[in-house]
Amino acid sequence: MSASFASALSAAHDAASAQHYPTGALYVVATPIGNLADISLRALHVLQLVDSIACEDTRHTQGLLRSYGLERPGSQLLALHQHNEAEAAQQVIARLQQGQRLAYVSDAGTPGVSDPGARLAAAVQAAGLRTIPLPGASSITAALSVAGAVAPTQASSGFLFAGFLATKQAERAAQVQQLGHEARCCVLLEAPHRIGELAQALAVLGPRPVTLAREITKQFEEIVTQPADQLPAWLDGAPQRSRGEFVVVLHPVALQDDSGEGLRVLRLLLAELPTKAAVRLAAEITGAPRNALYDAALQIKREGADED
Repeated sequence: MSASFASALSAAHDAASAQHYPTGALYVVATPIGNLADISLRALHVLQLVDSIACEDTRHTQGLLRSYGLERPGSQLLALHQHNEAEAAQQVIARLQQGQRLAYVSDAGTPGVSDPGARLAAAVQAAGLRTIPLPGASSITAALSVAGAVAPTQASSGFLFAGFLATKQAERAAQVQQLGHEARCCVLLEAPHRIGELAQALAVLGPRPVTLAREITKQFEEIVTQPADQLPAWLDGAPQRSRGEFVVVLHPVALQDDSGEGLRVLRLLLAELPTKAAVRLAAEITGAPRNALYDAALQIKREGADED
């Protein structure tokens, strides 16, 4: 165990041991995405408490546990990854039905979002058993928290998680074209050997701001925002810029303000037509994104209701 974590297990016990941890339950545990200090005290306590740990890679998880001074025999680690998730889930269910507590961890971050775990959670719930989340590190929310791309006051609030795009060029180009019409913030993931290809594909989005976050929480973390059409040149500017795992945040499509044509036409149409019809016609007349106009229409309706 690293000396840095010598007191962590004691603190975990003091902070979390008084809570109730049901038997026959699956604990879905988020683990660090790079910085070992990003582990929760409750996660450390549960990883000590459970009877077995299902994990994406047993060797990786064994190394992670040892970093915190948590030794586990190999018999208490069950491999569960994207290639065997369905059959391994049945082994987990069998152990839970015996009254055991099990944890599930992916290699890094929160399971079941981009990593394996979703099928496992669904199977456990279908068997009438409990799934209990232990929140923690996530590259997706970490990138969103600093990108400044999801503001509740924007007409296009919220975000779309698209994950990894297709590897084939034509399919990827079609997906990018579809995302280009999406008014909300969009979050993508990409590997270092393909980030250049993704940047070339995104360049067709022109000046739309894109935040690249690589090596999040690690020593060489880098987070930058560039216009989409300048991403290839930025990546080519230094070799290290293409290294590490990437979260890519497409900022929302900017809708014109109240003096703009899209909103002007929308307000006129809303006075005479139902919301959906007004949005459809405003989009056809002005070319403004339909999703953004719809969000703006809802906001206009709310403002009208507040004034009544």
